[in-house]
Amino acid sequence: MTRPSITAVSFWAGALLPVVYLPLLVVGVESTGQFTLLVALLGLNVAALVLGHDYPESKRSRT
Repeated sequence: MTRPSITAVSFWAGALLPVVYLPLLVVGVESTGQFTLLVALLGLNVAALVLGHDYPESKRSRT
């Protein structure tokens, strides 16, 4: 994968990952496994946002 591809995938993953963990937050974290999953998803979301920060589409609205 090239650098622009990684940036694009990371940008969109960072934008869409909250859709995955939001239901977990709404229902509630009732076990250690669910808590571990939530922390892992949040960490993945942060990493995706950092890696996708330079995606050109994210800069259009900053004019």
